[in-house]
Formats: sequence, C-alpha cells, structure tokens
Amino acid sequence: MEASQTPAGSLSWRLSSHPITLLTFLAFRASSLLVYLFGVIFTENMVMIFIITMLLLAADFYYLKNIAGRRLVGLRWWNEVDPSTGDSQWVFESSEPGARTVNSTDSRFFWLAMYSQPLLWVALAILAIVRFKLMWLPLVAIALTLTITNSLAFSRCDKFSQASNLAGSAFSGGNIAGALASNMASRLFTFGRG
Repeated sequence: MEASQTPAGSLSWRLSSHPITLLTFLAFRASSLLVYLFGVIFTENMVMIFIITMLLLAADFYYLKNIAGRRLVGLRWWNEVDPSTGDSQWVFESSEPGARTVNSTDSRFFWLAMYSQPLLWVALAILAIVRFKLMWLPLVAIALTLTITNSLAFSRCDKFSQASNLAGSAFSGGNIAGALASNMASRLFTFGRG
C-alpha cells in the first residue's frame, strides 16, 4: 500500500514528520531488549551483555527524554533540585498550543513504544525467575526503573500539557471563564485601593 493511500495515524514510519528521529527512537527501544535476549539465550558472558545493555538503556533514556519526546510529541521533562533545601521537583514542558501540530503517526508510535517496553521488561523478569536465571534480575530491575521513569514522566507531562491547554483555552478572551476570571481580578485590585 502506498504512503499516500495509508490513513493518517497508521503505524507506517513513512507518514512520520520526523522519520529519522522515529526510527532512531525505535532502534534504541528495541536494541536493549534484543541484546538482553541474545545474552540470556545464546551466551553466558553476562558481563559483556550487562555492559552493552546498560549502555543501550542509558542511550535510550537520554534520547527519549531529550530528543524523541520533544520532536515526536512536543513534550519534555527534567528534574530540578533546590540547592538550599535539597528538594527534588519534576519540571514538565510542552510546545505551545497551536505552535506545533503533533503528527498522529508519531504520537501513536511514541506512546505504543513508551508503554510496551516496560511490559516487555516485566515479562522478561518473570521469565528470568521461572528459568532460575536470577543473576539477570538486577539488569532487568535497572531497565524497568529507567523505562518506567520515562513512561511515568511523559504521562504526567502529557496530562500537564492537556491541563494547561484546557486552562489556556478556558481563560482566553471571549468566553465565560475568561470573563469571570477578569471580573474577579478587577474586583480584587479595586477592593485593595478603596
């Protein structure tokens, strides 16, 4: 089927707005799983597989967090630590509403890969337990930590983005919520003067 005949939002990388970003994102997501599976099935050299899988997981985490999320769905997150108190806070960033249209194909690939990878690592953890290959569990635990952290952060970022878009549209001029907000603000400032 030709790319022009494929409906928007289908899982065809040819419909992507950023095909190189998408293919790199999918390659990082798949490579750590494939190297781990290759190591468990075909080799007993756990150290080499551990190191290669960790490097791929770290590259996937970085690429997803800083490049793929921003380019494919317009979302980005990071963690800030207040130096005076030591408190940690997640910061979410999304593209301005209307400034950028998210491609439905990119979005489907992104969210499908985002939620399926932790599930696959859970399945691999269960498989390691069933096959009594418990020495592989620390690697699976690290993989789960990294993939779940990204999944949770991007989910929160998406919810934050949708909430801020809703709030922005609710308080834009010409609607009831905007009129109520401006009326309340003007009363607050006139009350303080009088």
